[in-house]
Amino acid sequence: MNPNLILISGAGSGIGLHLAQTLLQKGFELLLVDLNKKSLEQNFQESPTFRILEGDVSKAETWFTAVEIAKELGKPISHLFNCAGVIRPGFVSDFDVSDIDFHLDINAKGSILGTKIIGAEMKSQKFGHIINISSLAGLAPVSGMSLYTASKFAIRGFSLAAAAEFRKYGVHVSVVCPDLVATPMLDLQLEYPEETKLTFSGPKKVLQPEDVTRVLLKLMEKPKPLVCIPESRGLLAKIAGAWPWIGELFRADLERKGEKAIQKLK
Repeated sequence: MNPNLILISGAGSGIGLHLAQTLLQKGFELLLVDLNKKSLEQNFQESPTFRILEGDVSKAETWFTAVEIAKELGKPISHLFNCAGVIRPGFVSDFDVSDIDFHLDINAKGSILGTKIIGAEMKSQKFGHIINISSLAGLAPVSGMSLYTASKFAIRGFSLAAAAEFRKYGVHVSVVCPDLVATPMLDLQLEYPEETKLTFSGPKKVLQPEDVTRVLLKLMEKPKPLVCIPESRGLLAKIAGAWPWIGELFRADLERKGEKAIQKLK
């Protein structure tokens, strides 16, 4: 691993924020992207080792601007972490039509654009590593969160296809599928107990951002196409995704378990 400039989207909160703070402490030079510039400014003291870019990851111009900043600095982008993500639970018959674009624009299109535009630069320089954040919901369908599931399935499939294309150019593409993580997105899910009870039915312990950061640092050292956090839950999600009828056999029990977990977390 020989980082030049590390680009992190969604660096204003959650996983992206913790990852950025950790890498900054380790002395890496960072370019941090978030729609919420105020959050970036509040969380990072001014330093010559990082740059801030306020931008919407679903817009190509944000990514082209990131490329220009890297060129101005004279540092190639060695790593891209696509951490930007959103969630808004809702049953299919109830969610607003606008929620479709809300999820797909940020969770899927944003990571696809970043992989496309930054990946092209990495292909030219013959090295680089792109890490896209999916979810265990990108492996197994979660009712009540169909749009989030769709967006995370999309970025997992795209990332694996992109990994096969870029490998021969010395560029790695990885997709990471974490279980529940203690971020503002989890707090929001607690406001939708009916829609999200399946989400809370599995993990004995909610992951912390540092748990994900630890895995991401290892992934930088040893790239892999697909990583689940934890791997044991990832195996269960793969089984549920491959044979959905198995999950249906246990739905009632899982929903009751999720309801109890939500009450405990609240």
